Amino acid sequence: MLFKSIATAAAVLGLVASSLAAPAVVPTPFSGIHNKKGVAGLRPANVTTTPTGRASVQITYHGGPIMTGTIKEFIVAKTLLFPPVYPIFYGTWTAAQKTIVNTFIGGVSSTTWWNIEKTYHDNSGNSVTGPVTLGTAYADNYSQGKSLSDNSIETIVSHAISAGGLPVDANGIYAVLTAGDVTETSGFCSQYCGWHTDGTISGKDLKYLFAGLATACPSGCIAPNNQKTSPNGDVAVDGMISVLAHEIVEAASDPDLNAWYDASGQENADKCAWTFGTTKTASNGAAYNVVVGGKDYLIQQNWNAATQACALSA
Repeated sequence: MLFKSIATAAAVLGLVASSLAAPAVVPTPFSGIHNKKGVAGLRPANVTTTPTGRASVQITYHGGPIMTGTIKEFIVAKTLLFPPVYPIFYGTWTAAQKTIVNTFIGGVSSTTWWNIEKTYHDNSGNSVTGPVTLGTAYADNYSQGKSLSDNSIETIVSHAISAGGLPVDANGIYAVLTAGDVTETSGFCSQYCGWHTDGTISGKDLKYLFAGLATACPSGCIAPNNQKTSPNGDVAVDGMISVLAHEIVEAASDPDLNAWYDASGQENADKCAWTFGTTKTASNGAAYNVVVGGKDYLIQQNWNAATQACALSA
């Protein structure tokens, strides 16, 4: 889960803006991903450790499943592609905005940043390999209104499936992405920027995540150097991409919230949130650090399980 406290944003932004290439003090409160609220969602728990403190706590494996290219079902091994990510565009999205998102999802596993995820394995020696594939996209025209609860996010996934827009895929990740005029009332923009979990939908244990356009809280959920201009010319969407990346790698290495996390309950991306490594400057002045499908993006670093440190590539 990823969030940045609006109350502490002013103090944090000064440190982050001074140099995106250097690790920044992570906003507090920070998320404890393993607090699961009912069936549908997660609520963040306040964790106030600094990046240095988090770096001194190793991430360890707790025995749960990870998302790999091979699964076992009814004791019969089946080889599958890495689970597709199904974007659910909730509310009003332009074609250009959808292209920014879809390009990232469809190409992120070709980056050296994704190689960090391959350091996560299970007890059988299987690792999170990829590739990430872009699943069918679904457009939801405010079926649950503009004020959503955690339960609403699960309902949106269920609605997309029951309407015939998406398949029931226990090996997929459903990404509920909300437009700028939508609120998530459990704490979006005030306590977090995104989260992931799993729940029983259509009789299957499905993995899904939430991330929203931070139109109402750019100082809380968008990197400071890109709050006025961004690599692809859409500040809100470009800012959300880093949150989406955060939740995808966590869902892959800890899909059922019982695999990879540290003693504080923080998953891999939690430990590196709001640190971006070495960045470059796009022609429009925006900061970026990866190129996916010919587009520039600024995404946070991820925690390498082998080196026990934040990194931008492996």
